[in-house]
Amino acid sequence: MNENAFRIEKDSMGELQVPAAALYAAQTQRAVENFPISGLKMPPAFIAAVALIKRCAARVNKNLGLLDASMAEAIEQAAQDIIDGRHADQFPVDVFQTGSGTSTNMNVNEVIATLASRSCGRSVSANDHVNMGQSSNDVIPAAIHVSAALAVNVRLIPALEHLQAAIAYKAQSLKDVVKTGRTHLMDAMPITLGQELSAWALQVQNGVERLRAALPRIYKLALGGTAVGTGINAHPEFAARIAEALADATGLPFAPNDSFFESLSCQDAAVELSGQLKTIAVSLMKIANDLRWMNSGPLAGLGEIELPALQPGSSIMPGKVNPVIPEAACMVAAQVIGNDATITVAGQSGSFQLNVMLPVIAYNLLQSIDLLANVSHQLADKAIADFVVREDNLKKALALNPILVTALNPVIGYLKAAEIAKVAYRQQRPIIDVATEMTGIPRAELEVLLDPAKLAKGGIQG
Repeated sequence: MNENAFRIEKDSMGELQVPAAALYAAQTQRAVENFPISGLKMPPAFIAAVALIKRCAARVNKNLGLLDASMAEAIEQAAQDIIDGRHADQFPVDVFQTGSGTSTNMNVNEVIATLASRSCGRSVSANDHVNMGQSSNDVIPAAIHVSAALAVNVRLIPALEHLQAAIAYKAQSLKDVVKTGRTHLMDAMPITLGQELSAWALQVQNGVERLRAALPRIYKLALGGTAVGTGINAHPEFAARIAEALADATGLPFAPNDSFFESLSCQDAAVELSGQLKTIAVSLMKIANDLRWMNSGPLAGLGEIELPALQPGSSIMPGKVNPVIPEAACMVAAQVIGNDATITVAGQSGSFQLNVMLPVIAYNLLQSIDLLANVSHQLADKAIADFVVREDNLKKALALNPILVTALNPVIGYLKAAEIAKVAYRQQRPIIDVATEMTGIPRAELEVLLDPAKLAKGGIQG
């Protein structure tokens, strides 16, 4: 077929040309022409969630006696094709579109209607049949929740658990490796690498728990509220039945929201989830920056670890290798933090009965989930799992660390200990040598008091 060929389609506003090969119809074409803004399309996971809603709605309406069985089955099959990733090129509507997401809802309705009409040999209406008992105003908020719930459960939580396990395993293997602790980026009392990494592991574990705490609100669906929350044109049993159908299809505990007016007018649950994603991003940025600092050098930096060498680090400096995975993680974190700001602004845009920034909420929320899931795997497998500890550098720094003198406070007092630390730092000598000279405490006793491994355990030494 000639790629420049068109057919005439008609909707409530009149006729217009649509590409002859397109599965969509007039309302999608209007959106394509009205919103040539970013080139960004709604995520495939979101389109699949809308299609899943359509599939479940067709079955519910059939069971309620509202939709002919053969037509309902044709709609279900067409929706399933979309869920399976077929016809991905038929969803061209820009993210920056009508704030209700009506254009995307109708895009999916029209594609399903075309496919269903072909398979059942009858005219299937995008509005009257595929959209039966629904409105864009409840479908799009529900699709945000369904797509986000699936992405969090199927992709993000497993990825974070994988990262947490990798960190915990590495921490256990390094539980006896002592290093100089740092506060304010300055030398502090000793800790073990295992202790340091245990903090990272708990950060990630807490992130998973935060997600699980936010999900109960995500599982509440707007479907059944239709236009303004009253449920106009929906069967009284539609809300409960479609939530049950979605729960059966996904294995997730979806249920009708306690108030459809809340579902349509606000996006607080999405804002809450985004806030948890931002917190996880902050955690990953902290971990990534710690890795960058520890890996810095190899000669002029801290040089405590060596990350796996993954690619040349410079187009002009031969032999340079950079911490590329932690850098990527930091950029992901920055993007997720920015996405959260967008979602926050969009979330308060619920004027009266409808939030009118739904597409950008969907896009940013799903992008944040995907980015965090992907980079968590990379951090685990290409940074955490195989970094090598430079124990020689750790021991050298420990021997010269003047802050070890803190352990002598209970014995000689803070002021005398400070004097010893200043001399040791000024002369670049091991603290034990200076303490031997300035305290009169036998060296054997000082070796016990200043043993970094014992100091890493905390408490009063002796």
